[in-house]
Amino acid sequence: MNPPLPLPLDYPVFCEAGALDGIGHVVATQAPAHRVAVISDETVAAHHAPQVLAQLRTVMPADRVRLLTIPPGEQEKTRKRWSILTDELLAWGAGRDTTIIALGGGVIGDLAGFVAATYMRGIPVIQVPTSLLAMVDASVGGKTGVDTAAGKNLVGAFHDPAAVVIDPLVLTSLPPAVLRSGLAEMLKHGVIADARYFDALQQALPSLRADGARSPHFAPLIADSVRIKAAIVAADHREGGKRQILNFGHTIGHAIEKGQQYALLHGDAVAIGMVIESRIAERAGVTDASLSAIMADAVRAAGLPSALPLGTNLAQLLVDTHGDKKARGGVGRYALPQAIGVMGSWNGSWSVAVPDTLVRAALAEHAATVA
Repeated sequence: MNPPLPLPLDYPVFCEAGALDGIGHVVATQAPAHRVAVISDETVAAHHAPQVLAQLRTVMPADRVRLLTIPPGEQEKTRKRWSILTDELLAWGAGRDTTIIALGGGVIGDLAGFVAATYMRGIPVIQVPTSLLAMVDASVGGKTGVDTAAGKNLVGAFHDPAAVVIDPLVLTSLPPAVLRSGLAEMLKHGVIADARYFDALQQALPSLRADGARSPHFAPLIADSVRIKAAIVAADHREGGKRQILNFGHTIGHAIEKGQQYALLHGDAVAIGMVIESRIAERAGVTDASLSAIMADAVRAAGLPSALPLGTNLAQLLVDTHGDKKARGGVGRYALPQAIGVMGSWNGSWSVAVPDTLVRAALAEHAATVA
């Protein structure tokens, strides 16, 4: 394998075509273990688990490698599923000298990461993201967790991976809608930190949409997106400061997901959330009146939705923003852009409480104007 990306992190991030063939080497060098448990969902496992298991068996006996699978979908990211997985590990005899490999998209990364963070008070995890969204977002930063009836990711822990292995070749197995969903987080990274990256991504969108995972632009854009996120999380590991800017689009986005019973792809919800939160920024006087139009054009160019799902209850959506983990005192907080590549800050904080009256007006205006 090539050397890891030069990032300001305490763990290596490998990003190259064919990286999955080096997973045995990564385990042996970054998280040597007596046993390795690969946690995946049934869909991803059918595509990629045989390759991963074969590589692991080159560095350790086959009986010390175990594949644990769950049904696919956000609905599986629960405390109940966490309990089932930890019980399976206990029944297998896994000890503190076990390494977990999270093989899958964001759901698996969060869930398997949370299992690793809590099993025996913490064991190593190697993140092997298989969706574009997970590659550029969930796999880097150490956030793990599960959903509850009250909202997403409300129970979790910070637990850095021992390594991250990104292989763009696995994207060829993704359905187009799932691949496209990952573009939302890439757009977000440009908005919050790098206007040049935002422009480069915009220019590449025709190729990304036409050629899908085979576009030659994907690998370098993924690497640059990871660099942007790594720089932010390295400066603020536990989200007490500037890391809050990564939440742009997510206060509204998480509320949309909850209202849709998590049937909507995360990236689609974030895309809508970025458009609406740009409108909130306009109404709050943080940015000028052009930002929401720029964001709406960008997400549409990526093939992502900009309008709220049909039948969305705006009053309930507003209520659901209060249950988000970023809320304080029952009031929703927002990371708001001043311009593409520049985020607002308030007395050292990178998120701000926004009155419900302003959010309600922005939601109503959005619903009335965005088709």
